[in-house]
Amino acid sequence: MSDSISLTTIQQRLAEGVPPGRVDEATVRRLWWAALDTLQDDILLPMDPEKGLWLAAPLPALYEPRLLERLKGWVWAPDELETLHSPQGGLLPPSRVRSIHERSNSAIGGYQRLPLRQNDGHEPLLLIITPDVQIALALHGKPAERHLLMRSDPETLSDLLKMLDLRLNSEDPGHAIELRQALANLGPLQSNPELEKIFWPRLAERLAGMAPSLTLQPIPERSHPAKSRGEANQETSAELILLEALTHEVRTPLATIRTLIHSLLRRSDLPGVVVNRLKQIDAECTEQIDRFGLIFHAAELQRQPPEASMLAHTDLGAMLTMLHPAWRQQLERRGVVLQIDITPDLPEVLSDPGRLEPMLGGLIDRTSRGLPAGGSLSLTLRPAGPRLKLQILSQIPNNEDQGASSRDQKAALGPVLSWDPKTGSLQLSQAATQRMLASLGGWLTQRRDKGLTVFFPIAEEKL
Repeated sequence: MSDSISLTTIQQRLAEGVPPGRVDEATVRRLWWAALDTLQDDILLPMDPEKGLWLAAPLPALYEPRLLERLKGWVWAPDELETLHSPQGGLLPPSRVRSIHERSNSAIGGYQRLPLRQNDGHEPLLLIITPDVQIALALHGKPAERHLLMRSDPETLSDLLKMLDLRLNSEDPGHAIELRQALANLGPLQSNPELEKIFWPRLAERLAGMAPSLTLQPIPERSHPAKSRGEANQETSAELILLEALTHEVRTPLATIRTLIHSLLRRSDLPGVVVNRLKQIDAECTEQIDRFGLIFHAAELQRQPPEASMLAHTDLGAMLTMLHPAWRQQLERRGVVLQIDITPDLPEVLSDPGRLEPMLGGLIDRTSRGLPAGGSLSLTLRPAGPRLKLQILSQIPNNEDQGASSRDQKAALGPVLSWDPKTGSLQLSQAATQRMLASLGGWLTQRRDKGLTVFFPIAEEKL
């Protein structure tokens, strides 16, 4: 019986009695990240658990240092992830490689790594057991019917622990004994019937203020004419594992830094200069999270274009007005001035507002990245026949040769990224930018020394 227990089977037990979801992959990944933040920031940390255990797949889901130090963990991870643990892999700086070794091998703040089977899939799963909190999280569902699973009822969690015990016993009886001992050391477990009443409202609040960034999406299978189906699946799986691993390694330290900053900002005894510096660091973390989110969206789009039905009525003028203050502060940190001019009472356009917001930020970043201090960026939105014309122009101060930077050739890093050797800037390639805007209903034109212009089709009036 134990041989039949896969992580997919465990997730199916979690989904029993839960109706199918109604969201796509991008949305459910956003739910997953928000759920991890909610669980750690709003539930576990305030309770300050002294002991507990956690089990996760296919990557570590906990990132709070205080929790990692106190809770005993087991993580089912793919064999390919071993390349991240090897300095010869060259995928991470030596300091990050050392931290991975220390976290996975240390008795304090570490976790046991277990092999992921072929039939386990790559859906994220997290189970946490402390004396006062017992909760399981997972993603589940078919495409377009995805949902976030959260269960905290004793019956479901008891079944999950029995299934995991059988799974561990079949892999390594020593791990099963450790799990049983860790559970015994917790003493009596107090089930909290109010947990769901705390979790879902906090999750909704977090989502309401969360930028739609860093929503990792799995890479669909690509066709390889010269390779067998099995080889193609293996290569695609390796790409997915690497992308998820890098996402985790980028987001984890940034999310931890932001959490620590927010806890400090709640204090009332900090000098004004310290508060300002903390806010600057927080803004920089957010900016980098958004940039990586945009890159991962572009990578997914390279393999599977979205359906045109995702486009909806979007008030582009109102969106630009709302985003303008954050962009202005972002550019002011680099000494660049932002000017915005929007014709009032413009009609709505057809686009995807959830994905358009980070894309607009990416256009601002793309156009301003090479500007020196003292430069300026102008953004205008005007009607242009059956479309709205969004134009972003940059200007270098003191009549410097603005064409110099434009003539520099950027080095292509595959179909999605380009690298500017002069500035060291990593950004979306022009082809990837055009592809993303096309998926959002836009049409990009870019000429040397003329910035960039995007046309959006005007939506038909609602009946």
